[in-house]
Amino acid sequence: VQLQASGGGLVQPGGSLRLSCVASGSIFSINDMGWYRQVPGNLRELVAVTINGGDTNYADSVKGRFTISRDNAKNTVYLQMNSLKPEDTANYYCRAALRPGGSDSWYIYWGQGTLVTVSS
Repeated sequence: VQLQASGGGLVQPGGSLRLSCVASGSIFSINDMGWYRQVPGNLRELVAVTINGGDTNYADSVKGRFTISRDNAKNTVYLQMNSLKPEDTANYYCRAALRPGGSDSWYIYWGQGTLVTVSS
């Protein structure tokens, strides 16, 4: 099982970016999928998460600006980021709690980071 994140880049303040993360491999079921971010020297923090069934949760700092969505048929989670601020600059990581095919257990998987830089 692999998580592949994409969509990061350089954007000016006030701009938008859309991150994508695809889970691939032998997957039986996915529970929650979400995005975290980390600045060097700081702890990784939750940005947004979507639970199978539709519930979502956002960090206070991104509420009203970021939207998380999910395509279950494609095992993909998206993060639409609008009104970006310099303080949103970070490496963004996707995370999934899933049950691999042939397993009775649930595991946490992380994708590689995708760098978002907000700067003029």
